[in-house]
Amino acid sequence: MSHEGPIPPLLQVDGLVTELTTPRGPVRPVDRVSFELPVQGTLGIVGESGSGKSMLAMSILGLLPRSTGRVIAGGVRYRGQELVGLAPAEMRKLRGRSLGLVFQEPMSALNPVFTIGSQLTEPMRLHLGLSRRAARQRALELLASVGIAAPEDRIDAYPHELSGGMRQRVMIAMAISCDPQVLIADEPTTALDVTVQAQVLDLLARLQAERAMGIVVITHDLGVVAEFVDHVMVMYAGRAVEYASTAHLFDNPLHPYTRGLLRSVPSHGQRRLATIDGVVPDLAHLPGGCRFRSRCPDVRPRCAQAEPEPVALSGGRQVACFVAQDTHV
Repeated sequence: MSHEGPIPPLLQVDGLVTELTTPRGPVRPVDRVSFELPVQGTLGIVGESGSGKSMLAMSILGLLPRSTGRVIAGGVRYRGQELVGLAPAEMRKLRGRSLGLVFQEPMSALNPVFTIGSQLTEPMRLHLGLSRRAARQRALELLASVGIAAPEDRIDAYPHELSGGMRQRVMIAMAISCDPQVLIADEPTTALDVTVQAQVLDLLARLQAERAMGIVVITHDLGVVAEFVDHVMVMYAGRAVEYASTAHLFDNPLHPYTRGLLRSVPSHGQRRLATIDGVVPDLAHLPGGCRFRSRCPDVRPRCAQAEPEPVALSGGRQVACFVAQDTHV
C-alpha cells in the first residue's frame, strides 16, 4: 500500500467507520477499513453480499442516506484533501468532477422519463460549464468512446429502449463525462453475459490508460478481479480481512475466507462447486472475537477471545487472522 516520493495517493481511506441507524439498533457496515489507491492504480474490493462493499463506496462518495447513515470515525482523502465532513455543496462538486461512480443497477440509476442525451449532458453543463450544443457534441463523442454504435441514433433514446449492455456503457459514459481522476465501479458487469462483461472490462482498461484514472472495482466476481485489478481487498462483515497484489492473492490466499471464496469459483472439469458453510453474521448481533470464526475451518480457541486486527506482512500484504499471522509473520 506504500507510495513512492512525496506524491500522495490518489485516494486514501484511513480507519473508516460508517454507522447506520436501523430498527434493530445501530450497525457498522464499514468498520475500520483502510486502503490506498495510487495514481492510475486498480483495486478490487471483493466479498459476499452483506460484506460492506457498496456501503464503503457510498461512504467514500458522501452518498449515505442523511437520515440514517454517517461516517463516525476515520477519513477519506482525495489527493490529500479530506472529504469526510466536507460541506454537501463542495462534495457534490468533487463527486461530479473528480470522483466518478458507475452504479450497480443501470435501470435504477438512469431516469426512465429522460433521454440518454439529457442525462449525459446535465453533469457536463453543470460541472464544465458547456453550452447545450457543446455538451450534446461531447455526449455523442462519449457514446462513441464507450462503444455504442450510431450514437446519433441512440442519444435521444430512453433507457428502456437500450439493452443491458448498452445501459451499462451509458453509465460508464456518464461517470467519465467530466474526466474524473477516480472511478468507482460498483458491480460493473453484473447481469451481463460473458462477452459483454469482457467488452466492459476492456473498455474500462482502455479509458484508464487514456485518462490516467485510478479505478476501484467492487465485485463478488473473482474472475473480474483476476483479469482487471492490480491489488485486491477482501471484505467480510464490514471489515477488511486481507489485502494483497492480485498475483499473491490468487497464488497464496492467507485468510480462510479468501481461500473459501477462491474455491467457490468454477473451474474446468469441476463437477461440484465448493461453498462456504453458514452466512455472513447479522451486523446488529455480531459474535465476539473473529467475525468469521463460526464458518472457519481453521478456528482456534483464541479466535473467540479477540478480534484479529490487520497485520502487515512481507510483499505489502495484510491479513486479519491469528492463524495466518502466526504462520506467515
